[in-house]
Amino acid sequence: MLDREGFRPNVGIILLNHRNQVFWGKRIRTHSWQFPQGGIKYGESPEQAMFRELHEEVGLLPDHVQIIARTRDWLRYEVPMHFIRKDARGHYRGQKQIWFLLQLTGRDSDMNLRATNHPEFDAWRWHEYWVPLESVIEFKRGVYEMALSELARYLPKPQGPSNRFLRGSMRSHRLGEVHDETSESDAMSADDEHRHTAPASRY
Repeated sequence: MLDREGFRPNVGIILLNHRNQVFWGKRIRTHSWQFPQGGIKYGESPEQAMFRELHEEVGLLPDHVQIIARTRDWLRYEVPMHFIRKDARGHYRGQKQIWFLLQLTGRDSDMNLRATNHPEFDAWRWHEYWVPLESVIEFKRGVYEMALSELARYLPKPQGPSNRFLRGSMRSHRLGEVHDETSESDAMSADDEHRHTAPASRY
């Protein structure tokens, strides 16, 4: 489902823990890390799509989170041509997204990257709020910066050791523990993965 300009409606999710660190997921069988995101299906509201994607990609239910804020308008990014399937080139341009800021009210153990038979991530970690700007794929960096900047004003007071959210201190972070859910029994083929990705692009 594309709009007239060639952008696919999508939601992005910034999930916070009690220290205001953000969930950072590693795309399955790649070295690419990103926030949870996914397309809005026909007839869904952005909030409905967000809760569906939250369960499909992270295994969490509405009872496990609290919505803190969302972006006011659509934020767009264009996907480079070499990431777009050949049959979609010429009419698919990228994604337009509504971003949600969520507070985890459950536990880390409530997360399950294999809640469905088409997982998006195979590992995850907690990161300081601005750190994802350093490692997200380049063409998404602008929309990540817009979303993080717009939603930063709504960050709740962190519990436990205090964190600073100064952009200049991004490089002085300590990597969090990586939660790896890969296994040798993972038999999902590349064709299976392709069927469950965005219709025009994996991004």
